Amino acid sequence: MLPVLVGRDPGRLRALAGTLGGTTRTMAAGSVDAAAELLARHAPAVVVHTVGPFTRTAGPVVRACPPGTHYVDLANELTAVTALLGLHEEAVATGRCLVTGAGFGVLATESVVRTLCGERFPARRVRVDAVPRGGDRADPGGAGGRVGAALAGSVVATLALGGRRYEGGRLVRARLGSDAGRLVLPDGSAVRTAGAPTGELEAARRAGGAPFVVAASAMVPAGRAVRALLPSAAVLLSCPVLRRAAERRLAGLRVAARGSGGEHSWARARVQDADGTVREGWLRTGGAGEFTAAVAAEVACRLARREGRPGAHTAGSLFGPELAVAAGGRFLLGGGECGGGGWGGGGGLGSG
Repeated sequence: MLPVLVGRDPGRLRALAGTLGGTTRTMAAGSVDAAAELLARHAPAVVVHTVGPFTRTAGPVVRACPPGTHYVDLANELTAVTALLGLHEEAVATGRCLVTGAGFGVLATESVVRTLCGERFPARRVRVDAVPRGGDRADPGGAGGRVGAALAGSVVATLALGGRRYEGGRLVRARLGSDAGRLVLPDGSAVRTAGAPTGELEAARRAGGAPFVVAASAMVPAGRAVRALLPSAAVLLSCPVLRRAAERRLAGLRVAARGSGGEHSWARARVQDADGTVREGWLRTGGAGEFTAAVAAEVACRLARREGRPGAHTAGSLFGPELAVAAGGRFLLGGGECGGGGWGGGGGLGSG
């Protein structure tokens, strides 16, 4: 399989290609629409889409993929993930395999839910918590330490949507930053997480089959004072002008080369079975970015070997929890409760 890198900056593309060796080619495209035209013209075997915000960019790229061209993205925005999964019948009809959530976001927590549920599907309640951390190596094709437009757009899109959870099998509104909890990680450190409308919410619902599902992340401010401001921020970001300004401001911020708080990223799932039994499991990975790169590469190689099947899937639903292991993750299961992070939404363990 001959890799071809497509992006806006020819210089950064060449720098990245130089780190890959072999016969990696580069093709410059000044916009997502221009990149989509290249895809339609060259009909690659597999497209790996990494340019967020996926709520805006995934649609044109998917539509440009001709019959027989498979697609992988790294989306973790709730609306982007559900939109792609809604293309299942179309993908079957055109012989394409569409895969979303091929990264730490979505796959990590989904894999723990699938591992815990197994033959006990469906569950009564599911809560997932994502704790992504740094550890990524410097990248000559990167954004020079800045957040960058793609990630900034994804973050702002998530905040603008406002809170969501599943109750009674229905997706309902929730206060952004609600469902906050304190987790004691298996390494002994403690973090706080809060609810967010990520693709992990939809993936956890499908993986566990539960009518009540909460998805939380350590990336959401969990302090009481900041959480009180989040709903107002969501309202402000619904204004296109303010939203674009926030994206530009966030894109220009510099971040440290390595994230703080330890070398591992963690994903937790807490599952209540139909008989009331509560179980918990964890997935430990290295840096979230490195894990994401490994997942995307593994999925792309498997699709190139025709190991997928037509339709629209999350990476975990297509290849199962072992995909997370193949990408370097390790499951920690069978222990007692590791602390905190209740169900959220005001429901006790015994409520239906």
